[in-house]
Amino acid sequence: MDEKSTCQSREASTSTPATLVAEPPSSGSSASSVAPKREAASSPGGLPLQKSFDLGDDQSRTIHHPDIDHEEAEAADPGHELDVELGRAHSIQEIRRIETRGSVKSKVSRVLSVVGRRKTKERERIPFAPIPVTNLDQGVVGWEGQDDPSMPLNFPNRKKYLILCLLSAITLLTPFASSILAPGITYLNRDFGNDNEIVGAMTVSVYLLGYTVGPLFLAPLSEIYGRRVVLSAANWFFCVWQIGCALAPTIESLIVFRFLAGVGGAGCLTLGAGIIADMFRTDERGFAIGIVTLGPLIGPTVGPVIGGFVSQTIGWRWDFWIVLITSVVVCGLTELFNQETNPRVLIGRKVKRLASDSGRTDLRSCYETGEQMSQKRILLNGLVRPTKMLFLSPLVLFVSIYIAFTYGTLYLLFTTIPTVFQETYGWSIGITGLIYICLGIGNMCGWAVVTATSDKGVVRRTKQNNGVFEPEMRLPLSIWASTLLPITFFWYGWTTHYHTHWIVPVIALFPFSFGIIGIFIPLTTYLIDCYPIYAASAIAANTVARSLAGMLLPLAGPSMYQNLGLGWGNSLLGFICILMIPVPLLLHRYGSRLRKMGLQL
Repeated sequence: MDEKSTCQSREASTSTPATLVAEPPSSGSSASSVAPKREAASSPGGLPLQKSFDLGDDQSRTIHHPDIDHEEAEAADPGHELDVELGRAHSIQEIRRIETRGSVKSKVSRVLSVVGRRKTKERERIPFAPIPVTNLDQGVVGWEGQDDPSMPLNFPNRKKYLILCLLSAITLLTPFASSILAPGITYLNRDFGNDNEIVGAMTVSVYLLGYTVGPLFLAPLSEIYGRRVVLSAANWFFCVWQIGCALAPTIESLIVFRFLAGVGGAGCLTLGAGIIADMFRTDERGFAIGIVTLGPLIGPTVGPVIGGFVSQTIGWRWDFWIVLITSVVVCGLTELFNQETNPRVLIGRKVKRLASDSGRTDLRSCYETGEQMSQKRILLNGLVRPTKMLFLSPLVLFVSIYIAFTYGTLYLLFTTIPTVFQETYGWSIGITGLIYICLGIGNMCGWAVVTATSDKGVVRRTKQNNGVFEPEMRLPLSIWASTLLPITFFWYGWTTHYHTHWIVPVIALFPFSFGIIGIFIPLTTYLIDCYPIYAASAIAANTVARSLAGMLLPLAGPSMYQNLGLGWGNSLLGFICILMIPVPLLLHRYGSRLRKMGLQL
């Protein structure tokens, strides 16, 4: 060894970053085992720059975290030539053997600074499990390595967020369609000669009944045919029935057409969670879910604002024409840019393609764990699974009941606000629609807070838990958000009861809309984290429960206010909200036990 290598050895020995190094498997190791092995001390953040897994069969593989953009780091750093050499090394310690002189010593320093920056970024990540890869010797078809670009988890961020934005747009429009008719019920009843308040309210709430039916078969169909084709069919089905609603000759036919539109509108709500689970890792899902779930909460608040003026000026039937026009545009863009993301379906297609090309009949998907089921069996299991999860899984049941109640009270407010402010303050239908802007502002503020803190909080709590992620780490936000709901009902109820200045009850709606976002997004993400494989079915179960509540509670609203008055009627809802506050707290404390109770899906 000459003086150059000695100099390099001294330089590298002063700061040796932690790494994970692949070691050959021991003689007793299984060929299918995957075990990370650590060398040297862990990094300050507790997360390594690389992960190496013992893959058996006398071979090993080092996996670079996909979130580290090596090309970007090389372009940004003038010493990236040595970084390339570093990438070929089996460990950072091999820097000691790189020959160097005075000028190259500075390059080593810059290389180590790049490594440090990568480690800093890496500390903000949660370790992920390796994806299954192809092993044709055993007849297993999977992905072509950990960085396979066809794997949805490895899609470029540009593609991921384009799909996410299109999904978010349609998930805004279908709930928007659910409430746009609410301010126009008075005109609708007049045109159809209807004097039954419950039948009039049904034109709004029956749409949510469609939300309860659609998920039951849309989720399993997506497991057979893929999420893209099922989502596309549901979207266009939704569009077609907007025409029927706009041309409905009777109130009974309008109710039927609204139900069918709701069935199609449930597609994006049901499949959205599965698409997110396909494309985003655990510590990215909070923000992604925040974008998609913003639609079901913002859409119903924007709908009445527009619907009030549309019904008052050009007629309530134009509510549906407006929904149709905007939906056709969004659905058309979705057709152009959406891609299949279900990994089971993608690998299933790959198996068929390879079997056809090679003539092999022994090939199977890496996701097959046992006897291959027929499409009929998959559909039947998919139809039954959401029901099983709803009634046999205490965790799904508690989450669904809580979200269902909050969602039901939201739609109760949507359907009763026009009547309350028209009768109490003498407002016109168009002006009454502006009240929903306050709900929208609260939703946006809540969304900003939740999406900015959700994933960061999960990463921080994972570090504090020695790098072990638990789904319950999503729930602290929903605990404090649950305290805001009862405040609204007491405030809103008694200020309208005593005819306080209109601004006071309007402001009272802000904490409700803020709090419902703080409940809805963390709990929805929690279900996906608990059941990533069956995310679509878990969300389907939740959608069925909340849509039933969203349909039934508004029907009880008029009679409740008539018998109890605005003060005590809203106070009743406030007391129920107080009883519900411990639900997220109990889930946070005992959720892990509930998940281990052994539901066979």
